[in-house]
Amino acid sequence: METMNVARIAAFSDRWQGGNPAGVMIAEVLPEEADMQRIAAAVGYSETAFLAPQGEGWRIRYFAPEIEVPFCGHATIAAGAVLATRFGAGTYRLFLNTGEISVEGNSASGLSTAALTSPPTRSEPAPAALVAEALALFGWQESDLDARLPPAWAEGGARHLVLALHDRNTLRAMQYDQAQGKAMMAAHGITTFCLVHAESPTRFHARNPFAIGGVYEDPATGAAAAALGGYLRDIGWPHGGEVEIIQGEDMGVRSLLNIRISDEPGGSIRVAGMARPMDFTGINVA
Repeated sequence: METMNVARIAAFSDRWQGGNPAGVMIAEVLPEEADMQRIAAAVGYSETAFLAPQGEGWRIRYFAPEIEVPFCGHATIAAGAVLATRFGAGTYRLFLNTGEISVEGNSASGLSTAALTSPPTRSEPAPAALVAEALALFGWQESDLDARLPPAWAEGGARHLVLALHDRNTLRAMQYDQAQGKAMMAAHGITTFCLVHAESPTRFHARNPFAIGGVYEDPATGAAAAALGGYLRDIGWPHGGEVEIIQGEDMGVRSLLNIRISDEPGGSIRVAGMARPMDFTGINVA
């Protein structure tokens, strides 16, 4: 039995509180895929990032407890924090299964900051039948939706279904059947449900069910934040170039994500936040 060391980092924290925990394992060579899946399940967080040197950067793969995901924002922020702590502040190239991104990391006094540049983004209106199925899952009506932000598919490395609610209390009371949600996500290729409320043009509250990954809800979702940023640009939302997202608050794990939106259609979104260390432990792999 081999022991593999995994750093545990809370990404997008509100300084020393909150954030979404992610595992980060850096090795000379990536473990076998089955081993990475077992490690992610043992860590138990929504995602664990695995990195190994590749050329002038790092090969990175992301595993949830039950599946591999193509891109994970909060685990990338956590990886940026670990890279900065071990190898110094700077910008690191990351090679995904498909494509390349970068993460900028800086660490001082134990608390790190990191910013990722997402894969290209795109969005399109969600089909009416899919929206109806999602509303039924959460027990909502069409009248609960914010007409200024129509339901949409949004992508920025992974695919999300965006539903915007006009009442903050409706978002706060969100609940769903996890098994039913998992089946729906698998059937339609949904990575997370990106459920949001616009408090103002530049401040959003978000919740992100992640049943497909074996997790009821994520307290901070950088991939969904990137996809949301691209969607806001696509619909001409008056974002002013930068948007703050508050997530995890309704779970008691307040997290803060900042997105910077360029004017380039389909261009990458910069997603930034803080990261606090939790611990560093060994995971046994048979």
